[in-house]
Amino acid sequence: MMTQPVIICVAPNGARKTKLDHPNLPITASEIAYTAAECYESGASMLHMHIRDDHGFHSLDADEYKRTIKKVRQAVGPDMIIQITTEAVGKYSCDQQIDVVRKVRPEAVSIALRELCPSYSEEAKAGDFFHWMAKESISPQYILYNPEDVRRFDYLRQIGVIPGDHIAVLFVLGAYDPHIAANPADIRPMKDALTTDAVWSVCAFGRRELECVVCAAKLGGHGRVGFENTLYKGTGERLLSNSSSVRLLKESLEANGHTTATSNLARNLLNIL
Repeated sequence: MMTQPVIICVAPNGARKTKLDHPNLPITASEIAYTAAECYESGASMLHMHIRDDHGFHSLDADEYKRTIKKVRQAVGPDMIIQITTEAVGKYSCDQQIDVVRKVRPEAVSIALRELCPSYSEEAKAGDFFHWMAKESISPQYILYNPEDVRRFDYLRQIGVIPGDHIAVLFVLGAYDPHIAANPADIRPMKDALTTDAVWSVCAFGRRELECVVCAAKLGGHGRVGFENTLYKGTGERLLSNSSSVRLLKESLEANGHTTATSNLARNLLNIL
């Protein structure tokens, strides 16, 4: 059976890990750009990017985002999708998350629905922001952590808070807590809860990351890998680099009969012009 090409996104650093966790974790703008170029050459069509402040802590500084995006674009060329994050990490308010997107105006951004629109009282403000992104051709990926999040996402689409026909979501499997590792069985309940059409991907915490993404591909989804979620292969051996994680996924997908999407095809699938 023919399947659609799989989008490989790489998340090379995240908000929490440091070089004490892995010496090849990219922190600076130059390191992120170098890593992005390696991962692009290895088969990633999209970069999920976090930035850090001068002390190495998670940051949503708009100027630093712009500077890092410029360096990455110089390193990878025009095609690779560059997606920023609005992750709060217990540090940033909803208004600050919205403000960084308005200032940076990235081509793509990941948004945790439970952070930007956690309840009914925030629906109007969130809806204004989501509709503004649509007008500005900024492509959001809505981060969903469980079937309840998926059902809320569907509801917000149905009532018009979330606009657009080409919508991307990310199912997060597992958690930062090493005792809550991802399992491929976690995918089906979230996929089944999604009743509206969307381009869906998974990211998986723990050593079953690759296994989870291959399972998602079999079900029609896409995947995100990288040091943000795990530093280890399924065997327990530590990964050398983010690009090695991308290569392993590409090889596993191809071994299971899948092709991987070029950045241009990923742009078409995600309606990022």
